[in-house]
Amino acid sequence: MIDYLLSIAVFGGLYALMALGLNMIWGLAGMINLGLAGFYAVGAYLAALLTVKLAWPMPAAWLAAGLISAALGALVALVTARLRGDYLAIVSLGFAEVIRLIASNEIWLTNGTEGISGIPGPFRGAVSPQGYNVICNLIVWCLVAIVAVVLARLSGAPFGRVLRAIREDETVAAVAGKRTLAFKVQAFAIGAFVLGLAGGLYASVNAYVAPDSFTPLVTLYIILALTAGGTGNMAGAVLGAVLVIALTEGTRFIGALLPGLQAVQLAALRQGAIGVALILVLHWRPQGILPERARTYPAPER
Repeated sequence: MIDYLLSIAVFGGLYALMALGLNMIWGLAGMINLGLAGFYAVGAYLAALLTVKLAWPMPAAWLAAGLISAALGALVALVTARLRGDYLAIVSLGFAEVIRLIASNEIWLTNGTEGISGIPGPFRGAVSPQGYNVICNLIVWCLVAIVAVVLARLSGAPFGRVLRAIREDETVAAVAGKRTLAFKVQAFAIGAFVLGLAGGLYASVNAYVAPDSFTPLVTLYIILALTAGGTGNMAGAVLGAVLVIALTEGTRFIGALLPGLQAVQLAALRQGAIGVALILVLHWRPQGILPERARTYPAPER
């Protein structure tokens, strides 16, 4: 049971990283991004290929995964610069599906649906399984803390204030002299970097990547996590990710309480329980458990 809880905590940290990345793109800049799974997959496959094929050290592979994802994020932001709302959501979702289809069909590169196995992990084989999970937790959650602090500082800086202005009314921000496109591209690139970093960590922790791990359901869970935790708040993003992973894994034990259910019935019941729990959270806390605080700034002296 301890090993199970430790492994779930690792995935909770990965969800937290993805929620932080989404918070930068959607929570602060207001850009609806349904392509989270695509950037997550790019980071995972890149880290897997660099460590397996080229024997790169894991930290270098994780950094490269984040940087390449950031470059793709900037490109997607530039291509979709004039798109807003539903149109941006559809294009970003299409990007994620294209990445998943490439991973499924380019066998020479990704091994297709068989996936890539034998990915090196931190001290895997040198310590016990429980010790390995502890090490993975330390690495993942230390990175969560670092990313959360850095993004929180950006959020409170002039850069974050401009992003909020763009989120509320892009036209007004442009009239005020802000280069809205540049700020949106930067926000998208930063968020994509965090998503790619999470993917690189996932590849090393899990030792295996396959296209089935990057379905739109991953994106849905992260959006739910950020919505429940509180958009615009970095602590809320982390808390929402922990809540979602607790719900998705905790409902696995429903079968023990209700014996006789078939697998399909149990799966439907789990999804229903998760949905009801999140609806209740949003009913009582419509802005999320830790909503974004209104910021006031002193008027400039004359």
